[in-house]
Amino acid sequence: MSMERTLSIIKPDAVAAGHAGEILSMIEQAGFRILGLRMTRLTETQARAFYEVHKERPFYAGLVKFMTEGPVIVMALEREGAIARLREVMGATNPANAAEGTIRKRFATNIERNCIHGSDAAETAAVELRFFFSTSDLV
Repeated sequence: MSMERTLSIIKPDAVAAGHAGEILSMIEQAGFRILGLRMTRLTETQARAFYEVHKERPFYAGLVKFMTEGPVIVMALEREGAIARLREVMGATNPANAAEGTIRKRFATNIERNCIHGSDAAETAAVELRFFFSTSDLV
């Protein structure tokens, strides 16, 4: 397995509920190195741009509204096999289907308010990381 980088976002529902620290701890315990981390609040324009790949999907407007309702924590993460491993740690998109002990099983409310985002492929990760971080940000 090769060293990879991926993006993760602790979504507004988890930040508002006070779960950010526990989620960060779970990510670190899974062997991730945090290269960059910051709290921010997405504007509607930013959320629309970030989730543009979903603009034709019926959930797009709701997703944009949700992602702009409060602060998020964006993270650049690194480890061997980072993309697949983060997706395991996060659990299934629908928390009802997520494995016990995963982030979404523990903290997500439903499929729409699922507390965390993670890149789904190396190509996506590269684009998503550049959306939030400059090269000099990632130490």
